[in-house]
Amino acid sequence: MPVHLNTAGAGLMPAEVVDTMTAHLTEEAAEGAYETELRHTDTLEKGVYEALAQLLDAPVDDMAVFDSATRAWSSAVSALRLTGADRVWITPYEYAGGLILWTELRRRTGLRVEVVPLTSSGDLDLDWMRRNIREDVAVVSVPHVPSGCGIVNPVEEIGRILAPWPCLYLVDACQSVGQLDVSVRKIGCDLLTGAGRKFLCGPRGTGFAAIGPRLRAAAAPMFHDLHVADVTSANDYAVHTEGARRFEYAERSAAAVRGLDAALRHHLARPASPGTGPGTRDAVRSIVDELPDTRLVDPGTRHASIVTFVCERLPAARIRAELAARDVNVWVAQGNHTPLYLPGQGVDHGVRVSPHHYTSPQDIEVFARALREVIR
Repeated sequence: MPVHLNTAGAGLMPAEVVDTMTAHLTEEAAEGAYETELRHTDTLEKGVYEALAQLLDAPVDDMAVFDSATRAWSSAVSALRLTGADRVWITPYEYAGGLILWTELRRRTGLRVEVVPLTSSGDLDLDWMRRNIREDVAVVSVPHVPSGCGIVNPVEEIGRILAPWPCLYLVDACQSVGQLDVSVRKIGCDLLTGAGRKFLCGPRGTGFAAIGPRLRAAAAPMFHDLHVADVTSANDYAVHTEGARRFEYAERSAAAVRGLDAALRHHLARPASPGTGPGTRDAVRSIVDELPDTRLVDPGTRHASIVTFVCERLPAARIRAELAARDVNVWVAQGNHTPLYLPGQGVDHGVRVSPHHYTSPQDIEVFARALREVIR
């Protein structure tokens, strides 16, 4: 088995997840997909939402399930009724997919997109936010942990700054759910999105959102699928829920949703282990930092289990391939995926290392030996 240090791409699914999905597909093949879905309605229509609500510390009515975190984000954000009078705050750590959507909304509506500055340490400048927040700031968008570097942004403190103001607060928690404690209630956000496949160790093709009542009231989705809407006449339809599920699409992989449910329950039942703590992350950072011609891409004062570095002598793709040949999985972080920050740091491509709870001290030793062989 390789040493898997690419959890930020996709975590290793536990046996419970694989067994659940395999059994579901076997049932579908033998008895029919609709019939199998009907048999597991309690999980698909109730249980997975309850598990998400428990994980995210949010009401069940705020939960929605999608086929990716990107779909969750775009479904909610694209439904906002924004105008040219609105200001939107993003950060230099905004994910490229989110930036594409903000660019398109700016083109369509004329809204103003402004970037929150950083302090000299790389942290978001919270004093600037306090000084500049106004009534015309309609949306503030913050990634909890960016995909290309391991800074942890202070989303709870930002929530306290924004609480007296009418702006909607959006948090991309794609890389934080499953490795950090995430509480929608404590953050005070109106939208929080995440992926099943990363630090939750669920299947690909699953994402989710906590969509709060303020955002639901402010949104005007262009489409409601038939699991939440009925055509009432030739010219009208009625939506029969005010909950977050009105942003969903009915068609989805029932096997994947059941796999997500199994991953959530596995995560909720799993005690903390050394691989999830700062010791493993700091060990990776120390190993990288001691090597010649390497540079950590390590902004900020608080860090998650994502360590990104560049080597002046070797391209990131070469390092990834050489490590893979030694049974160590890492990934290449693309600078243009965090386009407002990484290119400015001289990072076109970096090596991204992301351990998790299944990472043992022995795994870190294997990684250290392999990386030293590749770089020295």
